[in-house]
Amino acid sequence: MVRHCGIFTANRLLVLIFIISFTFPLPALAHAVLVQSEPAVDSTINESPRQVNVWFNENVASEFKALAVINSAGKRVDNKDITQARLDRSHIYISTPELPPDTYTVRYRVMSTDTHIVTGRFKFTVKDTD
Repeated sequence: MVRHCGIFTANRLLVLIFIISFTFPLPALAHAVLVQSEPAVDSTINESPRQVNVWFNENVASEFKALAVINSAGKRVDNKDITQARLDRSHIYISTPELPPDTYTVRYRVMSTDTHIVTGRFKFTVKDTD
């Protein structure tokens, strides 16, 4: 006599594993995502910032990081002194000289904890106060 309950149980187990895998997915390796900046993304500010700060949703590697502030003419205008905060490894920043009224693009590149390089950009505007 052939027992079919073993095959039936195996099939039910496979279906159960399939359902659970979609109900409770394993955490995926995620890339670093920009979560905050100063000046804020697409903001208009009344005076020049002393530095541009960016924060990510996870710590980023100290290697391969880049941050640049570019004016509307395409010229880099920051002090080229990118720094990573010692106590918050998700925070990088760069100082700027006095920026005249203009729209600036901030470009960044960091390495996520999953070793993928992430790049992005955002803009802010320094308003003419006259």
